[in-house]
Amino acid sequence: MPSLPLPLALTARLSPVVVLAAAGWALTSGPFAAPPAAAHKPAEAKPRTQTASAPSTSAESRTYTAAPAPCDSVGKKTVASLVPGAKTAGKEIPSTDTQVRRTCSWNALKGYDYRWLDVSFEILASDEAAAASYRSATAKRSGGGDVPGLGDGAYSVVNLTTEDKQQTREGVVVARASNALVTVTYNGSDFESKKAPDTDTINKGAIKAAKEAVAALEAGRG
Repeated sequence: MPSLPLPLALTARLSPVVVLAAAGWALTSGPFAAPPAAAHKPAEAKPRTQTASAPSTSAESRTYTAAPAPCDSVGKKTVASLVPGAKTAGKEIPSTDTQVRRTCSWNALKGYDYRWLDVSFEILASDEAAAASYRSATAKRSGGGDVPGLGDGAYSVVNLTTEDKQQTREGVVVARASNALVTVTYNGSDFESKKAPDTDTINKGAIKAAKEAVAALEAGRG
């Protein structure tokens, strides 16, 4: 009876419940939007270059002083759509300073389909510091493209990886709003076909979650 080797990177991230679910299934059966007007489809290979600019000499501004509750930043319907079978409440990741950085995760294995969604907020000292961090973060993720109309700047990229013949496709959206950074990670795999969801599905899902997260940040201003 064939077994189902899970990719090491995914295995490390799966919750104990999901691991048990996957193991039980193996023993018994074997083997992400931008609105249409935006029409944004990031390539998976086209290189992106970043040009560093000199730090601003203007007075520093600071709009946000604390990160919002990350597990409330994405609507329950969106969570249910992007991560079928996941608890919509999510799980907040422990942070050494919740005023500065907060992250929530949702993940689930439903049947053969696995999905993972992370939403993270980081509050920096100023708009200038956030802009510098945004440039650095996007420069490290080549092959994507800008997302218009999201915060003061946003960038998305989708990549495909294969491990032990199992494909995983992951989308990352990094958005800046004033002195805050919002990072969304969304990925998925199909353990029956060993294929990954298509690029459009992952990209649109990540952008949808990022738009809701940025809106939640802006709603909590002041």
